[in-house]
Amino acid sequence: MNTLSYKTISANKATVNKEWVLVDAEGQSLGRLASKVAKLIRGKHKPNFTPHVDCGDNVIVINAEKINLTGNKWNDKTYIRHTGYPGGQRSLTATELFGKDPARLVEKSVKGMLPKNILGAALFRNLNVVSGTEHAYAAQKPKTINLNEFK
Repeated sequence: MNTLSYKTISANKATVNKEWVLVDAEGQSLGRLASKVAKLIRGKHKPNFTPHVDCGDNVIVINAEKINLTGNKWNDKTYIRHTGYPGGQRSLTATELFGKDPARLVEKSVKGMLPKNILGAALFRNLNVVSGTEHAYAAQKPKTINLNEFK
């Protein structure tokens, strides 16, 4: 056989098929939800996945205030940031962060599972987390996905 009978096809910005997906976070464990959402945003569930291209879907997460954390993570898990000034390290527990904005808890966990580069920043813009069931993306007609059945 002298000819190549197959060809590797890489997706690019023009050939990518992006969809809008709706995910319900009610009763879900935070880390398991975040890993599945990161997989959807990255596009790893698609057959034409290309690592250096934004080929994932736009994801809307609703009911962020009904997320679960197991064990003592509500009090033991800390989120650390730095102001940029000497001695400027600040920390919040998961309970305090959840009290300020439940959506930020989900956003931080998903962002940590995306690549730490320019592509990861672009992918993070495809995530929309909302507390409650009402969202402003009804015009995009998102497809609802049950995460319990999603691999």
